[in-house]
Amino acid sequence: MEPHFAVALPLMFLITPWLLLANAERSTYIVHMDKSLMPRVFASHNDWYESTIHSIKLSTADHHPSKQSQKLVYTYNHAMHGFSAMLSSNELGTLKNSHGFVSAYPDRSATIDTTHTFEFLSLDSSYGLWNASNLGEDMIVGLIDTGIWPESESFKDDGMTKKIPTKWKGTCEPGQEFNTSMCNFKLIGARYFNKGLIAANPNVTISMNSARDTTGHGTHTSSTVAGNYVNGASFFGYGEGVARGIAPRARLAMYKVLWDEGEQASDVLAGMDQAIADGVDVISISFGFNNVPLYEDPVAIAGFAAMEKGVVVSSSAGNDGPQLGTLHNGIPWVLTVAAGTIDRTFGSLTLGNGKTIIGLTLFAANAIVENLQLVYNKNLSACNSVNLLSEAATRGIIVCDNLDSVSVINQSNYISEAGVLGAVFISEDPRLIELGRLHSPSIVINPKEGPSVINYAKSVETPTASIKFTQTFVGIKPAPAVANYTSRGPSPSYPGILKPDIMAPGTTVLAAFVPNKPAARIGNNVLLPSGFNFLSGTSMACPHVSAVAALLKASHPEWTPAAIKSALVTTANPLDNTQNPIRDNGNPSRQHASPLAMGAGEIDPNRALDPGLIYDATPQDYINLLCSLGYTHNQILTITRSNSFNCTNPSSDLNYPSFIALYGNKTRSIVNEFRRTVTNVGDGAATYRAKVKSPRGSVVRVSPEKLAFGYKNEKQCYSVVINYTRYKKENVSFGEIVWVEEGGAHRVRSPIVVAPM
Repeated sequence: MEPHFAVALPLMFLITPWLLLANAERSTYIVHMDKSLMPRVFASHNDWYESTIHSIKLSTADHHPSKQSQKLVYTYNHAMHGFSAMLSSNELGTLKNSHGFVSAYPDRSATIDTTHTFEFLSLDSSYGLWNASNLGEDMIVGLIDTGIWPESESFKDDGMTKKIPTKWKGTCEPGQEFNTSMCNFKLIGARYFNKGLIAANPNVTISMNSARDTTGHGTHTSSTVAGNYVNGASFFGYGEGVARGIAPRARLAMYKVLWDEGEQASDVLAGMDQAIADGVDVISISFGFNNVPLYEDPVAIAGFAAMEKGVVVSSSAGNDGPQLGTLHNGIPWVLTVAAGTIDRTFGSLTLGNGKTIIGLTLFAANAIVENLQLVYNKNLSACNSVNLLSEAATRGIIVCDNLDSVSVINQSNYISEAGVLGAVFISEDPRLIELGRLHSPSIVINPKEGPSVINYAKSVETPTASIKFTQTFVGIKPAPAVANYTSRGPSPSYPGILKPDIMAPGTTVLAAFVPNKPAARIGNNVLLPSGFNFLSGTSMACPHVSAVAALLKASHPEWTPAAIKSALVTTANPLDNTQNPIRDNGNPSRQHASPLAMGAGEIDPNRALDPGLIYDATPQDYINLLCSLGYTHNQILTITRSNSFNCTNPSSDLNYPSFIALYGNKTRSIVNEFRRTVTNVGDGAATYRAKVKSPRGSVVRVSPEKLAFGYKNEKQCYSVVINYTRYKKENVSFGEIVWVEEGGAHRVRSPIVVAPM
């Protein structure tokens, strides 16, 4: 599997077979404890946990002296209260009767989920969010990822202030091929966590036992967030320009928890626990746990602790689209980011009659494919026979348009294997456009352009064509579109909140990469490295939002994580650059994309700076939501960490900036009522009126329809009633509520979705 594709795959977390072995076989468990019950005899939580493990190992029948060295894996004090440890089933049973025990579950293993995007997002240093935040100066973004390549020019500290914020409590941890001098005023911290991986695989050999990146994923996401300015960055000539992160003056801290040898939930918890303790402002996490309840999800558990401390957590939705209900990180207190395309493409095809067609190619060489014969016939057009293609390989540029007979990805592989001089793929298959790579001198063109190519090839005796590589075209329309691969809601972990929240650029994002791994391929066996790489996935979209959250926090330090999320959601743009509704590459038959695919729309950083109204939420509001879900006391305690949480007012109606109404398969009609509170964060007095677009088959009533604010930070409440009658089997419909300021520029938009349970 190609390196650029593998790093963008979604994270799947599976319980491994060794968890099912006999009682005496030890496995790693994550254990939640009620810290308020720690006996006073212990000086610290570490001492208490050590004593607890020691006592249960002595009291169980399967105690082995040789196992005494296997005690705690990690202790946690910020993201959660508790520890991870190697335990047998008997020891786990004894532990459950221990003083202060709350819950335990098995550790989980996993495999992994620029120069233009800042322009596409209209960021400009002379006005708007970049200007207001001073490019994110002194914000600290913690990346939970695969590590970092510190020598990359994106992480030099030129132009950074030489005084690290006093809130920073982290460090630069030395390790294999990584020393403390590799950190600077840009990369201010780097740590690594693999005790959980080693505990789960005692014989494992860690190939790079340090915070150094070995896959390129963490380097790419880090430089997207806050990479410094790099002149002349490109991918083999494509996208050449000045690279920079979305928050180029923010500081970076890397917490390496994902390894070539595997990934464990216990390590993820440890990394997030440390990031909170170190004093980061934003946590960016481009992976997630599928099909895990909130009370066993490390991102949800640690994200709650981060939210309580004012840390924004931004996460990726996953890459399991376009099916519905495939999203992970659908956590109410965490930002969930979908991926979209951008308005950029590469390469062109010029026919012998002078017609030029802009296409797409990232062939990693400036090949000379000029004035070659254009070969088109039905026998070859399927491009599914290496033998036939090999026979025609030297004749010229082969046209592939019979897409029903074989996958376009396979076609491109056959073309590469046959060693053709050039090829034209007539296709809009998103798998090729969004994720694929062409390993031969080839180009993809839109089917709308196909007839002109084929008619020309048939109309002259010796048709010719040329392919131009390393060209970059911007301003392509329509853009953005929802990426085919991005995972869709509703969220399996909690469908009652509309997820994803928002969409950001995620397809062919150019950012820093590790220079010692293949970034491209020519043919079947020529592998090429590059210090910058194009990657696609929600992993690439997430750091865009993480960076914008850091910019907003720098501009509005008084805003809570919920306020920042609200500002992003209510100002997102549901229209593309043709001013039509954003389309969905995964559902091309639909006129426009569902909020289950893109959230509220494409992130609009400058509008988020001044949203007009915000929907805020406190930790108690989230606790009220948890209390309404039927969770046990201990399940809630695993998330809140405090036994003093208050469940006297359980409510599933969270003050969220979007709405989702769910119904059962046999339900013919539903009535859902929501209550919301908005805070005026404009300059002063303002009046807003509600403008409603009801989902098909629904009647939406807003009361009151007018909100009058007398002063800044005043709060007003309103209610929404959605009355839905199912009109046909198609079971997802959507609309919006927009609060429009009278005589002002603010439009506060919330998407509405009606969907099956």
